[in-house]
Amino acid sequence: MTNFRIGFIGLGLIGGSVAKSIRRIFPNYYIVAMDSNRYTLEEAKKEGTLNEFTDDISEIAKCNYIFLCAPVHYNIEYLKQLKPLLKENTVLSDVGSVKLDIYTAVKELELSKYFIGGHPMVGSERSGFNAASDRLIENAYYFITPSDTVDNAKVEEFITFIGDLGAIPIMYSPKEHDRITSYISHIPHVIAASLVNLVKAADTPDGIFKALAAGGFKDITRIASSNPIVWEHILLSNPENIVNGLKEYIELIEKIIYDIEHNDGSDINNFFDSSRSYRDSIPNNTSGVIRMHHELFVDIPDEPGSLAKVTAILADANINLKNFGVSHNREDEEGVLRLSFYDDISRQKAHNILYDNGYRLYNR
Repeated sequence: MTNFRIGFIGLGLIGGSVAKSIRRIFPNYYIVAMDSNRYTLEEAKKEGTLNEFTDDISEIAKCNYIFLCAPVHYNIEYLKQLKPLLKENTVLSDVGSVKLDIYTAVKELELSKYFIGGHPMVGSERSGFNAASDRLIENAYYFITPSDTVDNAKVEEFITFIGDLGAIPIMYSPKEHDRITSYISHIPHVIAASLVNLVKAADTPDGIFKALAAGGFKDITRIASSNPIVWEHILLSNPENIVNGLKEYIELIEKIIYDIEHNDGSDINNFFDSSRSYRDSIPNNTSGVIRMHHELFVDIPDEPGSLAKVTAILADANINLKNFGVSHNREDEEGVLRLSFYDDISRQKAHNILYDNGYRLYNR
């Protein structure tokens, strides 16, 4: 289908990653986008992701599939502009992590016959098109939340399309989607940001807390680096679920405070044992909304050339490092050298090669 056109409104991390995936899987599809950042559009066209970019929404309306990839409330405004321009067979979708607001707007604007909502369960502490990847949605769950009146044939076709991109489609109602994502994404982001602000408020003038904050603290607060505008929109769009979940979280915190104050070792033990059991049962074979980080920790001697030797071994094996660094605080992790990779295949290959070269390794 060389004439199949796909339009994007917004080309950040998620929109850009979906567009790049389409270009990789369906190289003959025609992709057009609009975005407030012209530099992003120019870069996307230069690298071949886009066939064209525009500031005319009528060009987007000509597409077979249209992905709304701006923050939730902006997407609703774009729906109003698109309404008089849509073709009969157009499919409108979005990638937002909150659904009820946009579904209310879709119904009020009488656009339900076009709309099949979507939400790839992926994310990153980075944002913007430069962080996008043509593999980001691969093996990731992808919520499909169709409106009540959209044609079933359209839904089946769209589900097949998303599966062809390498994602794992799962279908839920908008209401079910918003409750699920509030617990596994929205509330964890609030908690992570709260922890960072807690430590910031407690830090000393010489910044010793910040200097020592590594290991477990950096891992559990990594998502606090997410885009604040995006999260402002999310929290204001899913308030009931988020507030209810945070109240339940406060009850858990109050319970553990009570146990500590009353020296209840048994309940404290149960608190951590329960969380460990459930956490260890979470599968590692798919992407999640909070991104996995494919890392190795390596014991190396503190002597000249030891770091260069490790990187040379990996370079000779054509393994691309995403990042590396020396871990000075190893309270919750082992190994001196922290190596980060773009995918788990690279991590496993690096593990095997370094192990064969006599290094002691710790997987993450």
